[in-house]
Order: sequence, then C-alpha cells, then structure tokens
Amino acid sequence: MSYSVTQNGVRSEWLEEEIQEDLRWSILVKKKLYSGKSDFQSVELVESGPFGKVLLLDGKSQSAEADEFVYHELLVHLALLLHPNPRTIFIAGGGEGATAREALRHKSVEKVVMVDIDKVVCDFCEEHLEANKAAFADPRMHLIINDARAELERYDGTFDVIIGDLADPVFGGPCYQLYTQDFYRTVVEPKLAPDGIFVTQSGPAGVLTCSEVFSPINHTLNSVFPRVVPYLQHIPSYVDTWGWNMALKNAQLHFPERAEDIDALIKQRINGNLKFLDGGTVQAVQFLNKVVRTALAEEQHIFTLDKPRFIHGAGSVTIV
Repeated sequence: MSYSVTQNGVRSEWLEEEIQEDLRWSILVKKKLYSGKSDFQSVELVESGPFGKVLLLDGKSQSAEADEFVYHELLVHLALLLHPNPRTIFIAGGGEGATAREALRHKSVEKVVMVDIDKVVCDFCEEHLEANKAAFADPRMHLIINDARAELERYDGTFDVIIGDLADPVFGGPCYQLYTQDFYRTVVEPKLAPDGIFVTQSGPAGVLTCSEVFSPINHTLNSVFPRVVPYLQHIPSYVDTWGWNMALKNAQLHFPERAEDIDALIKQRINGNLKFLDGGTVQAVQFLNKVVRTALAEEQHIFTLDKPRFIHGAGSVTIV
C-alpha cells in the first residue's frame, strides 16, 4: 500500500510493504515510474530514496537497483562455478533479466533458456532496466513466455544448470507448485545432465524466518538429491537474510579449498568483475549460524501440493 505525508507544506509519497502481520516498513517514493497490471500480477517501478529503482510485483519488492547484484550473483555464480563446464542453462522465472545477465557472463555458456509466464513483466524489464538490456539481446538467450514446468517437461534434452528464480511461495500464488518434491523429482532431476546442478532462491533465512520456507525447501531437495548446499546472505532491500539451496546430481563436486583458488576460477570463467562475489564470499555464505543449522537439522516437512508452506501475504498493490 502507499500513503502520503505532508510536513511543513511538503507532500511526500511513501510505499509501505507488509513483512508480516505485525511488521511493516516504508520507503520514500521519489518518483513513480510505472504502475500497471498484467493478467497475472500488478507491476510497479518506483524511484526510491535508499535503493534507487525498485521493482514490485503484487506489492512485494522483487529487485532494487542498489543491491540486486547481491541476490543475482549468489543465485547464479555458485552453481555455474561449481559445475565443471556449464554450457546449457535453464531459468524458471527470471523475467527481470538479471539472472540471465549473470549466467551469460560465463565464457562456457552456449545457451540460456529463460521461461517466464508473464510477458508484460519481461517486456517492461527489457525496456526500463538498463542493466539487463544486453541480456535480452544476446543471441545465446532464448526467451519463452509460458509455464516453466511445462516447457522444462517438454524440452528434448538436458541442462547443465537449472535455476529457480521464482516468486516466493505465497498462499494463492502459482509458484508454490515449483517448490514441491514432485517437481524436483519428476521434472528437475531428470532434466539435469550427469554433473547437473539445480539452484533455487529459497526465501527468508534469518534467525526468525528460516523455518518458514528455507528449511522445508532444503529438506525437500534432500529427499531427491544426494547432496544439497544451503547458503545465505543479508539483502538490505528484502529486510532480511535471504536463502538459496543448491542441489547436486553429482555429490562429489566441490569448490577449491582455498579462497584464492576460487578467485582464480572466477577470473578464468567469468567475463568482467563481479561486484559482490569472490572466493572468500563463496566460502562465507556457506557458513551458517547456529539457529539456521539447527533448523535445517530438525526440519521434517517436505513440500507437496497437499502440504505446502508459505511466507506471509501476497496481495495486489497499486501505487496512487
């Protein structure tokens, strides 16, 4: 929701996002750049004070100009660096284009298939998010507007890396179906090549939130794959620590032990300089605090269609 404040005769607009039932936070809106709706969700782009341009879908912050590189570098590069030679990449969701942008930086990548259900979001982000324009225009990029599960199921072949850049599992939303054991077991795992890796964003992973969906996603993946690597990092614009889970088809894959050797691998495999990730960071994000480690060890819930887990709220918000 949004509201106005008048102080000393000056009217200001504030965007308010509900984090949980008894917790909201507000961001000063310097300028409203876009507000509209697709068949699936509301789409807003605002210029904010602390985070620059902020993209919102159904009133939830999806990406902020100031720190989106943290989320996207972590979502993409650990999996592609761990894989011996990633050539083919599938992205479920990712309409913003930033996940494809990072995947295309890898010198070995020959094809990126990105499947997002919402053409309005893809077209909007291609037009308005300058940092991602080149990704949409890259000849290695194949954008398909459809349901990600359907496209992955019908694909004739396998992928080296499959990336889940999906909206959070929320009540009433369609994406929770792509966090289930059935999806991982019958669709994702068979579509991975022998050394294939699946990585998915896994929602809030702070000391107060890690049991909402992060630990159940981890436990669900562990019921399908021989090894799952959880990792997390604070994202300022998400107002929490965020989590990712990386599932390996080949449990013997490991990063080099020394940070400097990971740095050398980054230099060898990736074009340009990363803003956030280096060898020390790759190691650091895998060191989980005691609360999260305990939650993962004690988790018993497996995501199914009949027994999903959700984070707080959905709701459609139009800035006025």
